[in-house]
Amino acid sequence: MKLYYAPGVCSIGIHVLLEEIGKPYELELVSLREGAQFKPPFTGVSPKGKVPALERDDGSVLTEFPAIATWLARTNPDKALLPEDLEGQIRALEAMDYIVATIHMQGFSRIFRPGNYAPDEADHDKVKARGREILGKGLELLDSALEGRDYLAGSLSVADAALFYVEFWAAERLQIPLPANCAAHYQRMKARPAVQKVMVTHGFAA
Repeated sequence: MKLYYAPGVCSIGIHVLLEEIGKPYELELVSLREGAQFKPPFTGVSPKGKVPALERDDGSVLTEFPAIATWLARTNPDKALLPEDLEGQIRALEAMDYIVATIHMQGFSRIFRPGNYAPDEADHDKVKARGREILGKGLELLDSALEGRDYLAGSLSVADAALFYVEFWAAERLQIPLPANCAAHYQRMKARPAVQKVMVTHGFAA
């Protein structure tokens, strides 16, 4: 397998899952600052022009965080990255989708790229403020979901890989204090050897 990634972006969550699984894989850095995601050769891999993208052993390519994470979990059942019972699976997928589709794509996207929502720069502060509201509400909901649990599904799952990258963005990039359960989850994730290895690869202190 080959993971197309960029340091510190959402592909960090997929990278964590690959390390947790422990099978051989390659890494291919895509420089977002240089716009490499919009140029060949990467557009030949994924015309969507974004990471993560995972090239599988047969040469086919998967894109989108939830799809890649679910495929990795389902094809490596021994790693138990999805609960065995249907209810547990659905709840883990529900949490992952909320993190990616709402906290990331509606919250952080407004904070990091306000120009996508308001062409007038005078409105950017309002856009960012709305993004922070979405982020805050999302973290509160996930904090409640973590009450009495080490991980969102009880044990480590694909949802935790998604939660980790948004916790990283909030705590490290924006310096936003995490709610208590999320803060504990973030520290728990950072203590995992797989996460420590990934963080070093991405250029962040373990």
